Amino acid sequence: MNDEEKKIIISRVSEYRQNESGEYERVPVSPVNRWITFAILIPVVAFMALIGVFFFAAFLALLAVAVVVIGIRFWWLRRKFENATQQPDDLNREAEADQTIIIEDAQIIEETEIHRTSRKKH
Repeated sequence: MNDEEKKIIISRVSEYRQNESGEYERVPVSPVNRWITFAILIPVVAFMALIGVFFFAAFLALLAVAVVVIGIRFWWLRRKFENATQQPDDLNREAEADQTIIIEDAQIIEETEIHRTSRKKH
């Protein structure tokens, strides 16, 4: 048996065909088939592009909402933190203004009692 007889050649009939010399050549496609392919592919590609734009816009909108929500949350926490750090100072200032000054290190030198029995005359 010859080697040529043992070879199995599989070719795709729709695209390539083997000629007499053993080389593969492309099968010519008719212009009608080519136009039908373009007529089907153009609307499909346009539709897929519109769907892609829609989903991209929806993704950007969700991302913008998430950024705003996170930004508001950080603003709220920062405001709460600033109020918490300022309140003790404000309370201390108000307490100091309302209280009299108490000196704890003072010593009592002399203690006297005064009895007022006489009334002032007008």
